[in-house]
Amino acid sequence: MDFLRMKKVLSVMLLVTALVLPTVTHAAAQKGSPAPAIRVVTTSGQNVSLANYRGYVLVVEFFATWCKGCHESVPQLIRLNTTYGKQGLQILGLNPGVGGDNLERVRKYIRQEQINYPVAFVDDDILIDYGVQPIPAIYIIDKKGVLVEKYVGFNPDIEQSMEKTIKTLLAQ
Repeated sequence: MDFLRMKKVLSVMLLVTALVLPTVTHAAAQKGSPAPAIRVVTTSGQNVSLANYRGYVLVVEFFATWCKGCHESVPQLIRLNTTYGKQGLQILGLNPGVGGDNLERVRKYIRQEQINYPVAFVDDDILIDYGVQPIPAIYIIDKKGVLVEKYVGFNPDIEQSMEKTIKTLLAQ
């Protein structure tokens, strides 16, 4: 294996490890503070920024196609989008493009799971700004762009808490 390929493999392994194992984070996105900027291009080619979601309640999930917790959360996000989308909920899936995830694989995953919300790839800066580790990491942002809640992992308690938070924010 040549040096550049080895360097790339090691970089990917380090990023995957950082996303999967919980560690101490720097002062990243904090509840009650403005959500960090998001500027991405979706898998369908649409430019999206956090400003696009002003006036909506936004759920952002950092996920990977190989992540077990993500396989549990995605169907719930689809359900939330179906249930509350017409009331002002928006969902955005963000993939760091590690662990074998590439455009083709993510598009296939979107089709298989019948994901009904936009998905985009993100760079390391957004992961750092949001303090993402491990995944899934789910953030709820209010209509004014303020980070209201952060969930790490996924289970039925998180699902219930998310829905309660979303209902409260939609009513405001």
